[in-house]
Amino acid sequence: MQQMGMTIRDLSVDEREEIFVNLAEELEGTAREALAEGNQHFAALSSNMAEAIRINAGVLVHEDLDAAEQVLQQANAMISQFNAAHPYRMISTAIH
Repeated sequence: MQQMGMTIRDLSVDEREEIFVNLAEELEGTAREALAEGNQHFAALSSNMAEAIRINAGVLVHEDLDAAEQVLQQANAMISQFNAAHPYRMISTAIH
């Protein structure tokens, strides 16, 4: 049996926008957790990527689908890397 893989090109503009918004929110969450754990470098990288996605989302979802695919892959790799290093998520990121 052959499975069909879905790409970003198969999605509507609204679906692409939703994916990028969710991705930016996830990156911001990992940035908060990394900062609470003292990993300022990863927190800065994750936060900056989330901000870049939010700023460039219009261009990515409407015009440059090749770049959009690359951004998705890179962001997913960052999130996967963080999740692999932190299998037990923090309940609270409050710093006292």
